[in-house]
Amino acid sequence: MAQQRRVQLSTQRPTSTVCVLGTELSLDVCGSAPKDAVAFHVQGTPGVKLYVVHETQSVKLPSSVCRWPLAAGTEVLLAMDAPSKDVGDEKVRISYFREAGGVPVGRAMLYLTCVEVSLDTDVSRSGAVSRTLLDKATWTWGPDGHGAILLVNCDRDDPKAETLDNQDTAIRSYADLKDMSQMVLRTRGPRTIFAGHRLLLHVDFSDADKVGVFYGGNSIALEEYKHVLGGSKLAYTVKPSRHQEESIFYVEGLAFPDVGFSGLVAFHVTLLESPEKGLLETPIFTDTVVFRVAPWIMTPNTAAPLEVFVCSVDKNEDFVAAVGAMAEKTKCPLTVCPLLENRQDRWIQDEVEFGYVQAPHKTFPVVFDSPRDRGLKDFPVKSILGPDFGYVARQAPEGASSLDSFGNLEVSPPVTVQGKEYPLGRILIGSSFPRFGGRRMAKAVKDFLVAQQVQAPVELFSDWLLVGHVDEFLSFVPAPDRKGFRLLLASPSACYQLLKEKQEEGFGEAVMFEGLKEVSKPTINEILANEGLRKFNNYVQSCINWNRDILKRALGLAESDILDIPQLFQGNVATGAEAFFPDMVNMLVLGRHLGIPKPFGPLVGGQCCLEERVRALLEPLGLTCTFIDDYFSYHVLSGEVHCGTNVRRKPFAFKWWHMVP
Repeated sequence: MAQQRRVQLSTQRPTSTVCVLGTELSLDVCGSAPKDAVAFHVQGTPGVKLYVVHETQSVKLPSSVCRWPLAAGTEVLLAMDAPSKDVGDEKVRISYFREAGGVPVGRAMLYLTCVEVSLDTDVSRSGAVSRTLLDKATWTWGPDGHGAILLVNCDRDDPKAETLDNQDTAIRSYADLKDMSQMVLRTRGPRTIFAGHRLLLHVDFSDADKVGVFYGGNSIALEEYKHVLGGSKLAYTVKPSRHQEESIFYVEGLAFPDVGFSGLVAFHVTLLESPEKGLLETPIFTDTVVFRVAPWIMTPNTAAPLEVFVCSVDKNEDFVAAVGAMAEKTKCPLTVCPLLENRQDRWIQDEVEFGYVQAPHKTFPVVFDSPRDRGLKDFPVKSILGPDFGYVARQAPEGASSLDSFGNLEVSPPVTVQGKEYPLGRILIGSSFPRFGGRRMAKAVKDFLVAQQVQAPVELFSDWLLVGHVDEFLSFVPAPDRKGFRLLLASPSACYQLLKEKQEEGFGEAVMFEGLKEVSKPTINEILANEGLRKFNNYVQSCINWNRDILKRALGLAESDILDIPQLFQGNVATGAEAFFPDMVNMLVLGRHLGIPKPFGPLVGGQCCLEERVRALLEPLGLTCTFIDDYFSYHVLSGEVHCGTNVRRKPFAFKWWHMVP
């Protein structure tokens, strides 16, 4: 339904008004009628389309009916098809008659000027602004959805700048403009009409701190671009150019969706009519567009690697070399964070998580900085943030726990659960349930992840672990069949079954940790006879089984989608569990190449039986297993290969706006 405005008429003097293209004017024919009038006749010039609404029927004029009764339900509507060339170049005349009278007892004259005022965005999500019949004031999900998309401008295109691009009110480069979404104001009609009218671009007060808008007028010079909306600036008066029909505004996002912010932002352009002096302007037309701020999206282990990160610290040269060799196999660049920047903090997986933001016109990676803030706390800003590489962080005002480290933040590959599609996977975080009073991920971090909407988080039980991270008991690897991946779960029961097999084969005296100095070397017989260790691992298995059931329900998995990786844990219920030997699910996944912590399991026939079993599980999937010695450089410090590395990965081919959350 077209936007409609009521216009008062007068038989005492002519009335002039503006009709905006695409809208209707409702003429108050009864309010201006002389006292004795009972009927009226209406006619207009060729550029005006007239309708009389009488007894719920709409009749287009001219018609066979010459006079219409001045009944309470009678209404005259008009519309115009093209902008005027001159002010007041179209007219409507209404003549009033007494009953059976042939001479009008009064006439009301209306002079009309048609203008076009249209605020447009990339509503169709094609990557360019265009006119459309789609509803600009709404935003819908799905492959047939519509609505413009806005990126949080959280990168730093100017290396000399001290802040993120969205933390200042200046345009420093043309690259900065390319991160923004265009919003085009189109105006057509006699330019002199705007002497008595004002065009106001404005944003709702509740949205003003979420966006910034820049305008350069007719210039392309960077210094001419001014910050005109956002923050404390709620409105901007636009002066249409005499020579250009389009004014292009550049819009940046300042905030990601979060608690209290759905991600939707509305902009309006309002045409104000200036009355006589001393009176306030009155709005006669408003056009509205809605943007949704693009969410931050995580990528799963199964996505193609683009860049591998590792820290160089004291005595981990061999580890860095092994990770570098893996990166070389996959032709993936390796970035080594030097000691000066990591300050002996090797846990780069815990410090950051790599993701991306995407709009039809632009995609760029964004690093999510965890609240842990240890030696690596400055690395994301100093060494990762840059041109087309964004940054976002959340703090934990209540104090960060180990569960706020991003080893406790994973995402599944795409899944379908009981007909519900999750084309970007589901985020997995560890928590303290099913018991109360344990550690939980910081509310600010969890709220942020939930608010992105596109990777609905699943809470798992990880507080049974000493460190408490989900990557200590699960991982995902690519597979050529079924769902395209396998979920790997650490399994004490699978490990005991394997050791029992080897004992029965006569290898009970084979020892763990062969070749490691100053490390206790229990035999298979001793491990199987250790009742305390077995009872504790029964408890660990029950915790993992709890998570297994959650994962099967939340990700729509069958048992054949899961592989049990033999693994033992040690510790106690009070302090939590940690890996008894290097935790093999805590692996680096680079395409088909897996960097797995070397378990130093019992040698059977000259081969580590744990490595042999893992190869037997994974190599039929076309995967290559490389076992990396991280025992003294990571394992004894309660971490493994995955904890000590990080990977930026290729974004999903699927466009997030095509999904239905």
